[in-house]
Amino acid sequence: MGKELCWTAGPRRHYRHVPTVVKSLNRKKTVSISCGGEHTATLSKGGTVFTFGSGVSGQLGHNSIRDEHHPRVVAELWGSEVSQVTCGRHHTLVSVASSKRIYSFGCGIQGQLENEEMIKKSVSFSVFLPTEYNHEYVIAKLIAGKNHSFALFVKELGKDLEPPKSNPIRGILTLNDRMIDCWLSQSDTCSWKAIKREINTVFSSTASLNGSFLKLSRDDHYQTSEDHCGLDFHLVKTSFAKLSENTSLISEVVKVVQQRLLPSLNPNPTGVEALRVYLLLPELIRRFQEQQRTELTEALASKILQLDPDARAVLETYWSRLPEDWLKNVVDLFNKESAMLIEKIAFEGINWDMPGCLEKIVQILHMVYKVCCNTNRNITKSDFIIHEINYLLLMLHAAEEDLKDCCWGDIGLYVEFIQYHDTTLNNLKSYPHMFNLEAKCRLLENREQLGCFELVVRRTALLEDCFHQLRTTDPSVDLRRYWLSVLYKENVSKRTDVNKKDFFLNVFKELCAPESQLLMYNDSNTMGWFPTKLSVEKEKYFLFGILCGLAFNNTSVVHLPFPLALFKKLLNVKPSLDDLIEFSPVLSKSLQYILDYSDDVEEMDMNFTVTWDKTEVELDPAEPGKMVTNYNRTEFVDKYVDYILNKSVEEAFEEFKRGFFKACNGWMVEMFEPEELRGVLVGNEEYDWDILKQNTSYEGSFYAEHPTVISFWEVFKELTPTEKKAFLLFLTGFEKVPILGMSAVKMRVTPLLKSTQDHLPQALTCHALLGLPVYQNKETLKTKLIEAINHKRGFWEE
Repeated sequence: MGKELCWTAGPRRHYRHVPTVVKSLNRKKTVSISCGGEHTATLSKGGTVFTFGSGVSGQLGHNSIRDEHHPRVVAELWGSEVSQVTCGRHHTLVSVASSKRIYSFGCGIQGQLENEEMIKKSVSFSVFLPTEYNHEYVIAKLIAGKNHSFALFVKELGKDLEPPKSNPIRGILTLNDRMIDCWLSQSDTCSWKAIKREINTVFSSTASLNGSFLKLSRDDHYQTSEDHCGLDFHLVKTSFAKLSENTSLISEVVKVVQQRLLPSLNPNPTGVEALRVYLLLPELIRRFQEQQRTELTEALASKILQLDPDARAVLETYWSRLPEDWLKNVVDLFNKESAMLIEKIAFEGINWDMPGCLEKIVQILHMVYKVCCNTNRNITKSDFIIHEINYLLLMLHAAEEDLKDCCWGDIGLYVEFIQYHDTTLNNLKSYPHMFNLEAKCRLLENREQLGCFELVVRRTALLEDCFHQLRTTDPSVDLRRYWLSVLYKENVSKRTDVNKKDFFLNVFKELCAPESQLLMYNDSNTMGWFPTKLSVEKEKYFLFGILCGLAFNNTSVVHLPFPLALFKKLLNVKPSLDDLIEFSPVLSKSLQYILDYSDDVEEMDMNFTVTWDKTEVELDPAEPGKMVTNYNRTEFVDKYVDYILNKSVEEAFEEFKRGFFKACNGWMVEMFEPEELRGVLVGNEEYDWDILKQNTSYEGSFYAEHPTVISFWEVFKELTPTEKKAFLLFLTGFEKVPILGMSAVKMRVTPLLKSTQDHLPQALTCHALLGLPVYQNKETLKTKLIEAINHKRGFWEE
């Protein structure tokens, strides 16, 4: 059993009904085990002997008759390079090949120790060998019986002859390349029954598979531990590839694995060697046919989840050390099977078993994902994305829209359909890394909300009015569960989504303006950060956070000139020097220079202090005046960055964060990576105007070759970059491109009826709808379009 031993010893008997690991022998490279009446002896690869159990007759060799409840080295034999060990009822024999000697200890009352006094010996003594035994002979085999001993001597044939070594997998049929070749060559003959028996023997036994495909070097095998699985991965891959070429063979293997091997897997495996099967099976299963592959993947996932925590931790370590292509295959297997199940759930009839099966498989995919993240493996996050989740979201949204339009005849069926898809989706929400950006945005946009929360404000006092209303809102109102509706007091009857976009556009410009004193700005005045000393009431940062949360909750792109560090902090990701570069390139360059400084100097003529926002602070208050040296410069830079991005802004940021999550759900925010979260709130600056034109559709009497449409695109091409951005704002209400890119802007162009040459183009921002009068010439169109976009005139009444 290698390292995996079970034993019963001494007067305090502990009966074991399943094999149990003797942990103190882990990594001792055990090659041989022998059991006596009430004691056990093991032999390690280097020739070290361990004994444990009853010592009443001295059979443990420790110069005492005390029992040993844990394996203990026989000190008298230390360094002797023992080659064989065997136990009798109450005595022990060992042989040393190099000296051609036999040693004995324990009970010798019947002469089994070759002791004329016939007494017990508790230390090892050399056995006097017969005169016939000389340099021509070697000790081939020692056997200790109940009360007697045997020694087999054979003539030495040469200097290179070594005593027989025990085979760690002796008696177990293991899979190898030669066996597969034999199966392939005889699978169509009368030997098929014999082949099936061998397949059944090998693939129904974890011992057979775990003993297969071991590295050829004996040392490699004995390196099997919690860090090394001992498999020859190339041999496994080529052998399974060869096996999968034959339909009859692979069908038989599938049947045995499904019916016998997987049901037999023990959730409490005996030793780390028993975990090899969990590495072999994914490589085998991925070669099966689709239906078989899904069933077996789900069964394997179930077995992995049932493993005890220690065994699962070792399996994760094995995953972390897999060859790159092998690990990629594991990811692909669980990803593809998850995708296939999601597609079936989306488009096939209701089958309540499927969400449960899917949950098991995605849990394993998530385990592998965490392993890859923690060990910096060269497996990208995109390898874990399941694009088919979009199908699920589309079907769910379509069903909800159909219900609104009364397209469902059977309400009960509708309710079950929604529950079925919701169950699946809710399970998947725990694994944001499996959603692509499109799916995340669709999930954000299509959430069911309770209704609308109304803000009634004056255009001339946006901040004052919205702050007052947010302060006085009933605390029981959960802003996370409502869409935002904005009404202007100047025209309360006008309820339109245009108001909301206009509100966010202007309120954030006012919030982030230097006059608001909410932020400090970098040297170029392009990016803001929280100040160290607050110039306004702390509550304003809370209200600022609420407005940002409302913008996220309503998928509105706003003016928020913060570095990526803000979005990392909202997601509890620690900012780094790279994030400081975005806000202050000059300062960051100086800090990087300190890290890269190569001269061997003891001190760098600077202290552990930081001057920030006109304040000097000790970075190590416990040691004022501490100098920066070669040895602590990394600590200095880390503390410097931590002060600027964390400690100095803690008061303002915590209020902002509290407000932010008052207005939006934490789980929804956590679906996004920091870069994605910034993109949702701020948009991006990838202005691909060609895509805008390609995605434009035409309504009414307009079409792509209509003279007015042709003139429009000619005029648009002549606009300056600034004017084009102004047009995007005029059309959509956003200054920047949505996070999904310009392809997310679906402009529609329609003729503006009952208009004259004096009318301006009009836009309905919530639908990206552009109304164009049919101008007589290109010059008039250009003049009117620029007037509309520069003065934001021409917003369409809904």
